[in-house]
Amino acid sequence: MSLRTGDFCYLLGPTGSGKSSILKLFYRAVKPTKGEVKLHGETIQTLPNRKTPYIRRQIGVVFQDFQLLQDRNVFENIAFALRVTDTPSSKIEGRVKHLLDLVGLSHKKKESVHVLSGGEQQRISIARALANAPDVLLADEPTGNLDPGASTTIMELLHQINREQNVTTLMVTHDHSLVKRYPGKRLELKDGTLYDPSITPTQRLSSI
Repeated sequence: MSLRTGDFCYLLGPTGSGKSSILKLFYRAVKPTKGEVKLHGETIQTLPNRKTPYIRRQIGVVFQDFQLLQDRNVFENIAFALRVTDTPSSKIEGRVKHLLDLVGLSHKKKESVHVLSGGEQQRISIARALANAPDVLLADEPTGNLDPGASTTIMELLHQINREQNVTTLMVTHDHSLVKRYPGKRLELKDGTLYDPSITPTQRLSSI
């Protein structure tokens, strides 16, 4: 599979088919046993481990279960992603404010994350994923734990970010209704094989 700059691509498939594992290959949570994973033409898995943090700065990840720091408020959750990449303190407040404006939650910056709704927590998760201005955004079932109203907000936000910031986006989902409402490129994973349904229903792209 390959994605071009600015693509919005859905990765569909049944539970257990390996969708999340594909995302983990991108940010080196796991390494492939064969084949290659490339970012901007550079083979990720052969890079020295010391370069892993630099690869991850180019990739933002949004998880289904948010994975926010429950002992920190909204501002600190986003600021943490900047501090671990040695962003100067003088720039952190302005960057966090910009991201909170983007996701529409500036008024919540001092709130503890555990008092937020699921949709609000996911918006904070998206802001955190964008903290270091990544080229690629990986979203692993970002609407899986949300009600329909919150899901709509998240989908509109992801497409806005993709459209306005040209962030290449790969979203894992099994919700075909969302894909119909918010069109994008589609890839389907079934029985260890990746298909592009826009070519033919049985076109085989690669085996995994």
